[in-house]
Amino acid sequence: MPNYQSISGKVIAYEDFPVGDAAALGCYKIITLRSDDAQITRFITSPYTYFVDGFRISLGSRIAVFYDTDVPTILIYPPQYRAIVVAHENRKRNVTVDFFDTDLVDSKGRLKLIVSPSTKIILRNGQPFTQNPASHYLIVIYGATTRSIPAITNPNQIIVLCKQP
Repeated sequence: MPNYQSISGKVIAYEDFPVGDAAALGCYKIITLRSDDAQITRFITSPYTYFVDGFRISLGSRIAVFYDTDVPTILIYPPQYRAIVVAHENRKRNVTVDFFDTDLVDSKGRLKLIVSPSTKIILRNGQPFTQNPASHYLIVIYGATTRSIPAITNPNQIIVLCKQP
């Protein structure tokens, strides 16, 4: 099971990442991020990295990058991870990536989703997801929450990360 974590910060470099296949030239990028505590982290994006709202990265952008902490990584400095989801920071909304159980509570027991008819539920490719999003890994975009444990929110949008067969 993936274990998603995020790092937020300011983009200080964004460039092509060379891979061995000439056909993939330009398809992979590397983002260098400086967090608020001045830590440098690099993230590799691929054609499969999901960019929330399809925004374009630029130098100076403030972003949050989600990655799987269970994937083996090379021991180098600065650390380098494979980006799964990239979200532009926005004070009016929150983004989380996690597994949500049958009650739509995240794996840490911190967030519970209440899905309403106005909640947009889609697949990574933008097509509608017509089933119950419970028991899936989800990208959840939401605003205000209650101050309870778990916090409760009515998300604006849910992107279902379907398991590959």
